[in-house]
Amino acid sequence: MTNFIIRRLLLVPVLLFGVTLIIFGMLQLLSPIERTALYVRDFPKNEKAVDGIIKRYGLDRPFHEQYFRWLLGVKDPVTGERVGGMLFGDMGYSRSSSQPVSELISNRFPNTLDLTLWTIAPMILVGIWLGVQSAIHHNGWIDQTARIFSIVGTSFPTFVFGLIVLMFFYAKLEWFPPGRVSLEYSSIVDSPEFQITSLKTIDALLNGRFDIFIDLLRHMVLPILTLSYISWATFLRVTRSSMLETLRMEYVTTARAKGLSENDVIYKHARPNAMIPVVTLAGFSIVGLLGGVTITETVFNYPGIGSAAAKAAVNLDVVTVLGFAIFIGFILIIANLVVDILYAVVDPRVRLS
Repeated sequence: MTNFIIRRLLLVPVLLFGVTLIIFGMLQLLSPIERTALYVRDFPKNEKAVDGIIKRYGLDRPFHEQYFRWLLGVKDPVTGERVGGMLFGDMGYSRSSSQPVSELISNRFPNTLDLTLWTIAPMILVGIWLGVQSAIHHNGWIDQTARIFSIVGTSFPTFVFGLIVLMFFYAKLEWFPPGRVSLEYSSIVDSPEFQITSLKTIDALLNGRFDIFIDLLRHMVLPILTLSYISWATFLRVTRSSMLETLRMEYVTTARAKGLSENDVIYKHARPNAMIPVVTLAGFSIVGLLGGVTITETVFNYPGIGSAAAKAAVNLDVVTVLGFAIFIGFILIIANLVVDILYAVVDPRVRLS
């Protein structure tokens, strides 16, 4: 197991290098004048000033020189300070949000992470439970109902379902509002004294403000419901298919022949082995949430990195979009590593191959 983990860890730097190389290659599609946005906040109107910036930061040099300058930064000949440097967290300046891209990500990502943490349990556990029940009652009314539910959930566009629940639960019933927090609490949750972990729901609990905690959860109910419903359909189908295949295995027949109860056969023998493909699905579903669920955050006016990326794309803020691409690529690589390790834990054959 240790050798397996070491091999996977050694691949991480290579993958990170590949991601940065690909994204920097995409950056080369822009002209040197457009790439100056990585280094300056106020774009100069004077053509000579623009040419000076291009020369100063080597934006007209060969590809490999530009890549390492972008990765490590360059020394400003005027101030002597390092400018740029992806490895040092400098991703350029976001014109759509009027702040550095790294600062924008650090402000928005905790909100997305908060939403992800509260979505994981209902998304995965309910989806797995539905899939197991569908497989146990194969071709019964429960299975047929679950399959219809799966088809509807898979074919339903996220923004359509989000708008439906928004109109019903917010506009009609006025139960669950959109946004992140009510106006009466916004100044409190944004104050430095309140922030401990930057995760607002956790900070509310740590500060003993259960009224704010309930208010934050009310604002997250509709996004959680939307994200979970769409995922339930996928988890249901994968779990059902894997369970049906597992229940036909010889060791399950042997377990039944030994006189084990049906619950023991299903939940102690069949279900653990049926979870192998579900682990992979769960891992990449969580990555999708951490990467910012753009449509859902936009529909519910939730201030996460998904809605910030959508705003940057609408405003043609290429620097910000590429910054988000690098950040999400990093999350994807780390998540892939975690999924590989979990896969090896669940299925010992993987680490022996």
